[in-house]
Amino acid sequence: MDFFKNYTSLIDNAIRELPMKGGALAGLYDPIAYGLDAGGKRIRPVLTLIACQASCGTPNPAIPAALAVEMFHNFTLLHDDVMDNSPTRRGKPSVFSKYGLNAAVLSGDTMLSMAMDMLCRLPDSALRAALECFNRHTIEVYEGQQMDIDFESRDTVTVDEYLEMIRLKTSVLLGCAAKLGAISGAATPMEQDLWYRYAEALGLAFQIQDDRLDVYGDPATFGKPIGGDILNNKKTWLLLTALDSPVAACVREVMAMDPSAEKIDAMRRLYDEACVPELCAEAIAGYTHEALLSLDALTLPAAIHTALADFTSRLADRQK
Repeated sequence: MDFFKNYTSLIDNAIRELPMKGGALAGLYDPIAYGLDAGGKRIRPVLTLIACQASCGTPNPAIPAALAVEMFHNFTLLHDDVMDNSPTRRGKPSVFSKYGLNAAVLSGDTMLSMAMDMLCRLPDSALRAALECFNRHTIEVYEGQQMDIDFESRDTVTVDEYLEMIRLKTSVLLGCAAKLGAISGAATPMEQDLWYRYAEALGLAFQIQDDRLDVYGDPATFGKPIGGDILNNKKTWLLLTALDSPVAACVREVMAMDPSAEKIDAMRRLYDEACVPELCAEAIAGYTHEALLSLDALTLPAAIHTALADFTSRLADRQK
């Protein structure tokens, strides 16, 4: 059974069935529909459904939670694009660019309320635990975003600080998504924790791989130009690791260069000299291993375990 394909279709269909008011309120709801229809891997809601399926034999009880997670994730993207003044998202004009600042803010606020409304459709037996999980980890997402903002104005950021930032900004929502599925499926607290730990470790591997692809990926596959992080001196796992190596002084000289293809090439050569690609691969493999250990600790149907183990490995090795 292709769980990921089937559950992605289930989520897409459920999103299309959401009531989006037109007419006088089209200015509020059209940007929401546009943002939700912009693509994306739907990894978070699929994890919610799979955890529920593994826990109780069907994904259906977790559909409200899966929709809530996907709505929240896309809400953060609308506001991220405002904060970053980003004209594009997933290769298309961002909501901010297409509809304007006010629409991106107000429609994003509405998406957050819609996410909470969807979560409240869970049965009473799961609702309190689901709300506590959702609120705790979504606040952590905001904390991660603030850390990312703060890092922009700091000269020195450690690798450990960066890992904590991406854990909060990216990984905890994956963990929350999986745990919400387990809660919806009436899993035990220990099983809920294992699902969270699996997805959190997966998120760390995912983000470090994303950093690597921005430097070493194929632009035709990656879907955007390579080297943007280098041009912007963005504090990534690769840059911070190089700044903690014997080539640190040279790295800072390259950071001072004006944005250019030469800057990308020069930084990539320094990364190679400092063995950053190999260290990056080791870090990704380490977090992938952590994820698989949590997965192995769960008592899962063989088909689900195989699908998730394969998915975990493919996500860490992805090229886009």
